[in-house]
Amino acid sequence: MTQSPLTQDIAMGSPVRLQAVSAVGQPEVTPALEELYRGFEQELLVPLWTEIGDLMPAHPRSRAAAHVWRWERLRALAAQAGELVPVGRGGERRAIALANPSLGGRPFATPTLWAAIQYLMPGEDAPEHRHTQHAFRFVVEGEGVWTVVGGDPVAMRRGDFLPQAGWNKHAHHNATAEPMAWIDGLDIPFQYTNEAQFFEFGRDEISDTERITPDRSRAERLWGHPGLRPVAAGVPAAPGSPLLAYRWEHTDRALDDQLALEKEGFGGTVGPGHAAVRFSDPSTGADVLPTIRAEIHRVARGAETAPVRETGSSVYQVFDGSGTVTVGEKSWTVTRGDLFVVPSWQPLSVRSEAGATDSDSGALDLFRFSDSPIFEALRLDRIHVEGTIR
Repeated sequence: MTQSPLTQDIAMGSPVRLQAVSAVGQPEVTPALEELYRGFEQELLVPLWTEIGDLMPAHPRSRAAAHVWRWERLRALAAQAGELVPVGRGGERRAIALANPSLGGRPFATPTLWAAIQYLMPGEDAPEHRHTQHAFRFVVEGEGVWTVVGGDPVAMRRGDFLPQAGWNKHAHHNATAEPMAWIDGLDIPFQYTNEAQFFEFGRDEISDTERITPDRSRAERLWGHPGLRPVAAGVPAAPGSPLLAYRWEHTDRALDDQLALEKEGFGGTVGPGHAAVRFSDPSTGADVLPTIRAEIHRVARGAETAPVRETGSSVYQVFDGSGTVTVGEKSWTVTRGDLFVVPSWQPLSVRSEAGATDSDSGALDLFRFSDSPIFEALRLDRIHVEGTIR
């Protein structure tokens, strides 16, 4: 058989490498089998019988590792970057991404999720741009920055969750004399892996009318009333929540009420001493972003959650309090601001050790974001809780 020049080049440097092995379920190792495998390599072919254990395991085996990042150290490094690294065209943002230790140094917290600390110095602006990646901001401390989404200035304060669906123009400006840090979450790894991302520069500067500092954004005035939908607004054409800020005072009250109802003997909590709320799109009731789910969990002091496994990955940040987190075989003591990763199908359990000295609520409050909407849309979602799979 005559090989084409292209086939010859591939054969000499083929990335496919096959090894005949003597094992149950594998063909007998013979010269003929070796010759067959060399032919596969030349033509860039891989037989399923040599790869099935890796491609079709009995359960998910995530490439990501369970890992924790300490907020105190992250913030100190971000402050150093604030003195050394400019914000503007080119770098665009002073955002420092979490790199999972098992993902080859890529700036990915998990195979689908990006998490970063962003830092803005007093009086600084982060220029306008837009991208197809869906994003949010969550504030664990501080205030003074306004994110401007589609010309609408939105205040950022401790405990606030600020979603921003893809392809919305957005910028940030710090209107105070103090620096501010927060975390960004995006689906960058998911879109990167699936080769679906687009990016576009916006204006170099926002207008004076966008540089105002209103207490409530236009989006909040229209969509931020519990249970009330503006009739004139209809259904937004673009995906993602039209509400640009979910304020901490509402989240805090909802969590408090769940635990109070539990004490009174009524339902409403996820488990004993474990309250949780999910941020939802007020126009549809669905997740706030098409590819990202966001929640706040409050675990009362002394309570411990049952181990839970889920397909898909999550990133958590401690909003308040302290406790012990166990992910798979790893356990850490965590405090305010610390971030940790839960890879796909690794069990997570949490024990709250919070008290009046380290928590405003007296409980352990955890912010969580995950890729659950992707898995649910593809019917690949699965949860295992104490022997029950659903």
